[in-house]
Amino acid sequence: MSFSAFRAVARKASLAAPAARNSRVALRNPAFRKYSTEAPKKTSNTVLFAALGVGVAGGVAWYVYASDSNTAKEAGTALKSGAQSAKVLANFVPTKDDYQKVYNRIAEVMDAASDKNYDDGSYGPVLLRLAWHSSGTYDKDTNTGGSNYATMRFEPEAKHDANAGLQVARDILEAVKKEFPWISYGDLWTLSGVAAIQEMGGPKIPWRPGRIDGFSAQCTPDGRLPDASQGADHLRNVSVWTIFYRMGFNDQEIVALSGAHALGRCHRDRSGFDGPWTFSPTTVSNEYFRLLFDEKWVWKKWDGPKQLEDKKTRSLMMLPLAAPSTDYVIVQDKNFKKFAKAYADDEALWFKDFASVVSRLFELGVPTSQWVASEPWVMKNTDEE
Repeated sequence: MSFSAFRAVARKASLAAPAARNSRVALRNPAFRKYSTEAPKKTSNTVLFAALGVGVAGGVAWYVYASDSNTAKEAGTALKSGAQSAKVLANFVPTKDDYQKVYNRIAEVMDAASDKNYDDGSYGPVLLRLAWHSSGTYDKDTNTGGSNYATMRFEPEAKHDANAGLQVARDILEAVKKEFPWISYGDLWTLSGVAAIQEMGGPKIPWRPGRIDGFSAQCTPDGRLPDASQGADHLRNVSVWTIFYRMGFNDQEIVALSGAHALGRCHRDRSGFDGPWTFSPTTVSNEYFRLLFDEKWVWKKWDGPKQLEDKKTRSLMMLPLAAPSTDYVIVQDKNFKKFAKAYADDEALWFKDFASVVSRLFELGVPTSQWVASEPWVMKNTDEE
């Protein structure tokens, strides 16, 4: 049985999920794709652009191919940007249908994890983490960072400890980028986050394209994301709450975003912590909030950093107050707790608030003038195609 089929069956049987969480298709179409926009007929302009493209590519193509340095990546960015400009001038403007094809391809790639024995059988959680980390560097006071420019492609940002393990997600999406070279990395990464949420049973996430690829000079400084490897001083001064406040979110929005811990797991070789937060780490649900209230949490006895585990099965984890991404404070702080309890009692309410704040998160740092649509789009799930 494929992972997609298993996931569809499991969803129906688990968590008494509401009707809003429809099962996804068990088998997907082959991965081959074509653009929905026909190639323009050759005119004097398109011939000129093609000739220019060949001339430029001949000068830098081998260097870009042979090197993994920041300079080579920047040269590649410039080359691709020039090619994209030529396409726009030649009347190739990607439509919503074109972006839907990218979404569908991402959804297919997600399930390839089951064939490679990756985590819990889906790349969805790590793709969502990439989308969040590429957006969560935003600083409202300096208006820097965010999902524009996709600077995690460059060092040192790619090697920030907080981004450990995200090379997996970037490599996965690089294959999609080669298939759809016209999409920017920022749009690709955030669209993968949308696909991950929706295909794992979550709400519709309004999204629109318009991010552009940047250069290493636009990399954000280290320390804008929680980093468990930096020790106690870092954790005291750079808590997850100050990070979210820096992005411009309030307490209710912070708690809503924290519900994403229903997905995925911590890895000992990345953050130092270990284990999943929930029993269904590839299904979007309000289980994270329910478990915080319903389970008794005790200290895990092991040789790793301090973390909590559920007393009943000792298979789940939660991060304590001293951790960089604190879970348990949600049920200890009076203001956070009231929102968490509301979400534990009402999944539909959390879905609504989560969709709204994730959509905002993915747009942080992008100038309004860059959006290709005045209002965000709603992408179809693969079982709606």
